[in-house]
Amino acid sequence: MNSRFRKNFSTPRLSDEQAKRQGRVSQAAFLTLGQADAISFLNGHDESLGGRPLDLAIASDEGLAAVELVLATRKVAS
Repeated sequence: MNSRFRKNFSTPRLSDEQAKRQGRVSQAAFLTLGQADAISFLNGHDESLGGRPLDLAIASDEGLAAVELVLATRKVAS
């Protein structure tokens, strides 16, 4: 009876590791850049990374480290 109310997901879900990396990079970006700039940074194409920072960070530990390195060079939000 409850199955008719179950939401069907048509897109793949993140693995536990991917979700942890997503949370880690999002938190780092928000703390470093502030809300508006963090959202723009994570969702935009970054030339120095060669891609979208959020996608790179979710994809692998190496991608996460690269994005964190770029964030470390950014100005802290006031």
